[in-house]
Amino acid sequence: MKKNLSLCLLFLAAGAVALGGCSGDAAADGKAGALTQVPFQQVTLEDEFWYPRLCTQKRTLVPFALEKTEPAVENLRRTAAFLRGEKDELPFPHPYVSSDLYKVMEGAAYLLTVEPDAELERRMDDIVDLIAGAQQPDGYLYESHITGVATTLPGPHYGGMGHRPYSAVLHSHELYDMGHMYEAAVAYYQATGKRKWLDVAEKNARHIDKVFFEGDPAYNDGKPVNQAPGHEELELALVKLFRATGDSLYLRMAGRFLDIRGVTYRPEGTGGWAPEYAQQHLPVREQREAVGHAVRAGYLYSGMADVAAATGDSTFMPALDAIWHDIVDRKMHITGGLGAVPGIEGFGPAYELPNRNTYDETCAAVANAMFNYRMFLLTRDAKYVDVAEAALYNNVLAGVNLEGNRFFYVNPLESDGRKAFNHGRKGRSPWFETACCPSNLARLIPQVPGMIWSYDGDGIYCSLYAGCSTSVPLDGGRVRLTQRTEYPFDGEVAIEVDSVAEGEEFTLWLRVPTWCSGEGFVAGDLYRYADGLHPQAEVRVNGRRVRGKARKGFVPVRRKWRSGDRVELSLPMPVRYNVADSRVEADTDRVCITRGPLVYCAEAADNAWPVSGYCIERVGQDGEVRRIADGVLSGIPSVRVEARAALSDDEGTETLTLVPYYAWNNRGDGAMNVWFARHAATVRAASPLADGPIADVQASFTCMSDDVCAVADGKTPRDSHDASIPRWTSWPEMGREQTVELTLKGSRPVESVSVYWYDDGTGVKLPAAWRMEYRSEGVWHEFRPYVTDRFDVAADRFNVVHPAENVTADALRLHLTPRRDAAVGILEIEVD
Repeated sequence: MKKNLSLCLLFLAAGAVALGGCSGDAAADGKAGALTQVPFQQVTLEDEFWYPRLCTQKRTLVPFALEKTEPAVENLRRTAAFLRGEKDELPFPHPYVSSDLYKVMEGAAYLLTVEPDAELERRMDDIVDLIAGAQQPDGYLYESHITGVATTLPGPHYGGMGHRPYSAVLHSHELYDMGHMYEAAVAYYQATGKRKWLDVAEKNARHIDKVFFEGDPAYNDGKPVNQAPGHEELELALVKLFRATGDSLYLRMAGRFLDIRGVTYRPEGTGGWAPEYAQQHLPVREQREAVGHAVRAGYLYSGMADVAAATGDSTFMPALDAIWHDIVDRKMHITGGLGAVPGIEGFGPAYELPNRNTYDETCAAVANAMFNYRMFLLTRDAKYVDVAEAALYNNVLAGVNLEGNRFFYVNPLESDGRKAFNHGRKGRSPWFETACCPSNLARLIPQVPGMIWSYDGDGIYCSLYAGCSTSVPLDGGRVRLTQRTEYPFDGEVAIEVDSVAEGEEFTLWLRVPTWCSGEGFVAGDLYRYADGLHPQAEVRVNGRRVRGKARKGFVPVRRKWRSGDRVELSLPMPVRYNVADSRVEADTDRVCITRGPLVYCAEAADNAWPVSGYCIERVGQDGEVRRIADGVLSGIPSVRVEARAALSDDEGTETLTLVPYYAWNNRGDGAMNVWFARHAATVRAASPLADGPIADVQASFTCMSDDVCAVADGKTPRDSHDASIPRWTSWPEMGREQTVELTLKGSRPVESVSVYWYDDGTGVKLPAAWRMEYRSEGVWHEFRPYVTDRFDVAADRFNVVHPAENVTADALRLHLTPRRDAAVGILEIEVD
């Protein structure tokens, strides 16, 4: 059924380049091989999968996110007042809080493109006025340095921002913030035609060009900074600014920032200070492996693809091709998730892909989709769309609940329902202090329709399947098409030619996804099907089968077309059984269920036994597909297969019910599992009932009614007042520093430490502060937190801290500073 046009037209107005690397401008420049995306004005969604998400975007996600980013708006207001000379409260120091606001505003701009909204536009205009007012006359825009509040922070790095502008480019996020501002300013200009914010962006870009590549007496002692940003984003944003304005300066700047990366500056250190962390270990054209922070890496690779598309520079391609293979052959979860290592939010060694203690940041999946769709536009190879689709339908969509107001930062493939894996919470969060993931979702989801269609002079590529209609300008005339499908729940796709010049000849290219090829769920060597099925896609034109061989994953249908022609594509969607490369230790003797482009998982809500305790011994069995009848998952297909509850004494079989991975954790914080053992022995060996990594616990003082070992008993508190489980406290010692020492079971890497504080509201209260040490080879060292972490003292949650560099320890020591009139207490500590 056709939907309201005002909420159906979507993609971005910024030359169709937020996800893709080539816009109409690039095609007009005559860059060989690059495809042009169909602009948003010519895409009308009419389906039951993406259209409701766009409604949720407008009704809930973007308004909710705008409300949550009000502190960033207030910072801009205070900075503008400071520049006017008014005595007012100064902004709070923060390296990147404004970037979250800019991303949400970018998403709001796309919604304005779709449907006029005077109130939303007025609110955007008010914020734009504040942004313009917070910009220095020379174009510099970074609240913490303009007002000097960065220097109020302790330590030589001033919270990673440095003591003056551009003095800490590695971690300050000054250029990262501006990149997101450029993207949002372009989107708002395209949505409304108003230039004020675009003028701010251009003024800042010219300022950065002068400071970084020419020299400005007011910055860096007049010498060019000549250093690439630690957090990539500016590069791809400059290409977008170039496409919106036509000013080639911005394209040259993007190229220069790529050219100097790993050349003019290489950091020294480990963890967040390692040269690999921000991909500064080699010049970009010499890089061959995906390393470091996964989001930074994905943005870099996207920027490289953008510059290649806009300039025709093919010298980036050997690096991009090698890096892509390193990712899909060795470092990507089956969900499309990237960055399995929690400590650096990034890439680990080849085949290190844990399921429970993994990271797979939502933003990294967004970057994965961005990078791969750009590569498709450059190469016309469907394998890149396959990877983008896997990331989009699984990891990205899992990042937000179906209601649109609770989020995942981290996306594990296994959860026991108790563990705090999501930045101190065991389930979804309404927001994060580092809110890059919710704000990325606010801007990404509206762009998805722009991934459906692309074209060249006499060919139309259909790369994603969704009910929609569009109009495509070919050399022979404009072609109107309508696509009808229930994808991703059903593989039947019909494309109708609504109007075409009589006898116009062109090629319609239809993607046959990797998941329908009989080889594996997604492109790359990491995963393959183990069920022996070989389904075949089928194409029919006006009811007659077309026998054509796929080229780079697309079946070409070339003919002289007439209005009313109907093309049908059948993509069989049986339940499939996947196994991983034998070198992925976490998935040894395990199987993963998929159907179509969706990864499936089991949740406690649907199954009688602990979901990680099921084993699927009969690989290849037919799975029963059944639409869920009611509840929040109503209409979503579930899959039922025969399995054994391995930890049960019953030797019989059970029915294991699975739901799409993107839909998990919408019915509470129960356990979840993606990879299932094939034999009972594998389940028993990995049972979560086994002892954890902590061998012994000692404290400087323990209340006689408490037990210091309670901090490692595996019992998760309901809240910080929970008196139903054992605890440790230092009562009645008031105001005296305490230590809690954890002896580990041998020397081991420490990825994170999570502390759940006890507070009875009277004599035992949250500590005033705490710090930590780790012991390695008999020597105690300071445990430095990761750049976005801190030693928090929040109630009712796990307070998680990751190390700033690789830490291998045999013991941990917590130093607790209580409030002057209170003792301290801990309910649980988790060490990963």
